[in-house]
Amino acid sequence: MFAFWIAAAALSAVVGWLMLNGARAATRFAGDDPTLAVHRRQLDEIDDLAARGLLPESEVRSARAEAGRRLLAAADTATAPESAAGRRLVLAAALIAPLLAAGAYVTVGAPGLKDQPFAARLAEWRSGDLERLDMPRLAAILRAITVERPNDAEAYYKLASVELGQGDPVAAGSALRRAVSIAPERADLWALLGESFVVQAEGRVDNDAKAAFSEALKRDATNVSARYFLSRAEIQDGRVAEGLAGWRALLTALPSAAPSEQAVRAALTAEIAAVEKAGALPTTTPAPAPQPGVPDDAAIRGMVDGLAARLETQPDDPEGWVRLVRAWAVLGETGKRDAARDRARTLFKDNPQVLQALDQAAEAPR
Repeated sequence: MFAFWIAAAALSAVVGWLMLNGARAATRFAGDDPTLAVHRRQLDEIDDLAARGLLPESEVRSARAEAGRRLLAAADTATAPESAAGRRLVLAAALIAPLLAAGAYVTVGAPGLKDQPFAARLAEWRSGDLERLDMPRLAAILRAITVERPNDAEAYYKLASVELGQGDPVAAGSALRRAVSIAPERADLWALLGESFVVQAEGRVDNDAKAAFSEALKRDATNVSARYFLSRAEIQDGRVAEGLAGWRALLTALPSAAPSEQAVRAALTAEIAAVEKAGALPTTTPAPAPQPGVPDDAAIRGMVDGLAARLETQPDDPEGWVRLVRAWAVLGETGKRDAARDRARTLFKDNPQVLQALDQAAEAPR
């Protein structure tokens, strides 16, 4: 490492010297020093005398040589002090700058620390406690998984959830497009894709989002996210009565058993009241930014709690249990995830396919 800094200092000094040497040569002949003008005039006069035959040919050469020598000597006298001082200053700077940089690196850096290749760090993250990782590290793990398993829709779904959680809807949308191409029958993938479009559009339900939510409803007519945002799109586009009717129907369909579900119902009720008063979407009330994976996202947790409440009254829904286990896994609620999986395993203990799907949904991304 220190050999590098020494080499850098030497190279800087050489470059500085070459630059100053060129500048000195240019300055020597570009200046307006009156002494130099006198010597140049003497050379011109010698040429003039020779041309008129007033100076013998035998003396022309020696006279020109003597005048040229004086001109060069005068040029050196005029520029040498300034050039020498400048040369010393720049050469000192060229030597000192790398040394200062090396000193700063030794002081605040870590010259003794071994290289940490990304692959090694990634392997360390995957082998540790995933629940303690922050969003960027978890996203890095999931990206690696999608490379290893390019046809695993679930891996792309979890990656998209984390990307949304760390505020990158563009990356989430890219992952979800891949996911729906692998598993186009999954309503949850289409709904989350629609949510990513809403976030990208800063709360507006654009045509891409509408199309994705419509695909979700084709596969699951009870999908809460799709119903909410398509009704919001109606209000947004001026069909206020139709949109409010959709929200009221959704409000009626939402279970109210779970405590977090009560917060969702209260928020939706308040939003309905605001639209009724304004006759449109209030500009001060943006659409909720869906961010699965963010622990304080009441809307997403409310949806998951709503699914859990429905399964308590209608437990004969293996796909619903798989979605619930997956949702708790994405949200990082390992206790609720395990409880839901254990309950479902008891209900469907004679169905190996459901048991396998439950285990896959609960699998921590590694």
